[in-house]
This record gives sequence, structure tokens and C-alpha cells, in this order.
Amino acid sequence: MKDSLKPGIEYSFSFTITKSKLVPALYPEADEFQGMPNVFATGYMVGLIEWTCIQAINPHLNWPEEQTVGTHINVSHVAATPPGLTVTVKTKLVEVDGKRLVFDVEAHDNFDTITRGKHERFIINKEKFDNRINGKLKKAGI
Repeated sequence: MKDSLKPGIEYSFSFTITKSKLVPALYPEADEFQGMPNVFATGYMVGLIEWTCIQAINPHLNWPEEQTVGTHINVSHVAATPPGLTVTVKTKLVEVDGKRLVFDVEAHDNFDTITRGKHERFIINKEKFDNRINGKLKKAGI
């Protein structure tokens, strides 16, 4: 990691919600999801938060050798967002504890705050991480 990776880094990212990010698209195999409302899925919202945090810190890492993985998420999802609206996620790195990074996060659509909370990421060495995953697959016989 670079010396510039310090608390206070802020980043904002906007994404227009399409049909592919709605609840029924989350798990097309799940009949239960198919009858649910056509609004931005919480699962995709979490992914958008992660994406924004990654964009915020990648310039401060030795990317792609160093990457981050999400390790904790504590957010609300308090307003529904239909397709066509744009969601803007704002992140602020509030803690750097070794390889552990903690962000304050919030997101708004064109009308409402849709989430607020915290997200934690951990810096990994991509090669070492991949080696551990491949070892796990080998043990599983996959």
C-alpha cells in the first residue's frame, strides 16, 4: 500500500439503475424473487457500495498485486429505487488499521437517502489469495 492510503479519502460514484439490477434479477432461479417488486435489490446495492470503495482506494494501493475484499457490511436499505433513477454512493475512509479499512458509506437516488452505514475491506495480496482459493478447490476435489 502507498503512503497516501490514509483516513479522509472521499469518493463518489453514480450509477443509473437498470432492469438487470432489480430484485427479480438477483437470483433468476428463485421463484420467490420473481414476484417481488421491480426495485433496486439490496444485494446489488451492497455491490455498488463495494465498487465505490474499491474505486476510492485503488489509486492508493499497488494494484493489481494488492487488492481488497469486503469483510463486513452494516447498512440499511430504507428507500426503494425504481429503474431509471440514478444512485450516487458517497464513501469516506475513516479508519486504516494495518490492512483493515473502514468506510462510512451512504447512497441517494434522485429523491431519497437509500442507505447509510459502514463497510469494511481488507487488503490482500492477489497471488497469495488465489493460491489459498486454489488449495481449497483442490481439497474439495473441484
